[in-house]
Amino acid sequence: MADTSFSTVPPIFKDVPSSVSFKKLRKRLVRNALQVIDQYGLVDRSAAKKPKWLVCLSGGKDSYGLLSVLLDLQWQGALPVDLLACNLDQGQPGFPKHILPEWLETTGVPYRIETEDTYSIVTEKISADRTFCALCSRLRRGTLYRIAREEGCDAIILGHHRDDALETFMMNLVHGGRLAAMPPKLLNDEGDVMVYRPLITCAEDDLEKFSQAMKFPIIPCNLCGSQDGLQRVAMKQMLDEWERKKPGVRQVMAHAMATVRPSHLHDASLFDFAGLAVGGKGETDDGVPF
Repeated sequence: MADTSFSTVPPIFKDVPSSVSFKKLRKRLVRNALQVIDQYGLVDRSAAKKPKWLVCLSGGKDSYGLLSVLLDLQWQGALPVDLLACNLDQGQPGFPKHILPEWLETTGVPYRIETEDTYSIVTEKISADRTFCALCSRLRRGTLYRIAREEGCDAIILGHHRDDALETFMMNLVHGGRLAAMPPKLLNDEGDVMVYRPLITCAEDDLEKFSQAMKFPIIPCNLCGSQDGLQRVAMKQMLDEWERKKPGVRQVMAHAMATVRPSHLHDASLFDFAGLAVGGKGETDDGVPF
């Protein structure tokens, strides 16, 4: 049964399920996004000028969920920003060009479809036995920065979630030799466009359930998503196994990324080990074995 009790809801939510479980799921996603927006200062609520956000849509469950959550917050009066949805058509063979424009027309959100054949560039420069992700990402990022500038947008909004951040953290730890993940807020190299990830604390499983309930017209990625053996896939499989053995471990790990103790790591640029001396301010060594 659809929930149509409120005629003023955003068009995208007019025919959503009326079940208690869906209402709780929707509320959880919206609450998590609002907490990220407020905690990391994604919106200056005292600013005189309303910011403009470029919301990136790939046609996957995460980006559909992102725009839906932002529209929900906007409708509630909790997100004083102007939204511009944007899809980058990268020229993949068989890409269904009609799906996103048709869906976006139902949302009432202004949008821009940009066509740029990065697919040919990636497949020409990268052999089929190697992963396309790094080059594809760089080309896509450069195009989105350009569009943001052309449209006068203050920030690019991405749909990365908690599990994306954890997988990136593990990839950097195992393959990159550094502790780094996906920040909720980032300033680009040129210093003129922000990058925001409002869903960074949301679980992928929640977004999957939300997508199914909302019946989003999912467009699968047949570029990098069609390749086997990606490092990210391996990290995801490892985290899945950990989650099976210890339910809730992903959330514990996500909490760890927001609870860092520089004095208990080895980066001298973050903590003054050389200046640490007897008589100074001490720190607990709980949890550190002797």
